Amino acid sequence: MKHLAALTAAFLCLAAPAFAGGDAAAGRAVFRKCATCHTTEPVNRVGPTLAGILDRPVASVADYSYSAAMTGFAEGGRRWSEALLAEYLLSPRAMVPGTAMTFAGLKKSEDIANLIAYLKNPAAQ
Repeated sequence: MKHLAALTAAFLCLAAPAFAGGDAAAGRAVFRKCATCHTTEPVNRVGPTLAGILDRPVASVADYSYSAAMTGFAEGGRRWSEALLAEYLLSPRAMVPGTAMTFAGLKKSEDIANLIAYLKNPAAQ
């Protein structure tokens, strides 16, 4: 677990400057990996809507049944900041053991930065 924390910290240091410069158009292409389960419209699918995810409380979408692992992760008022979302997208199951999300994660920091740029305002693309 210590190694994961060190890896995550190193990743966030490298990826942090990319948040501001992420390419939303490229993020739209990355989002195709998410679109099987998620949408950027205010509608839930297999996974909860990702519309307005940034700064939204974790596990807070109405009418969506989150796993016990995700509701436990949300305790303490966690919100989806860019940094938290970047860490989660790197390896969802490592960050939230027991999550129902089966996606292995995005390995490229550029893909994560681009996806976050897209999620900030998907309608603008």
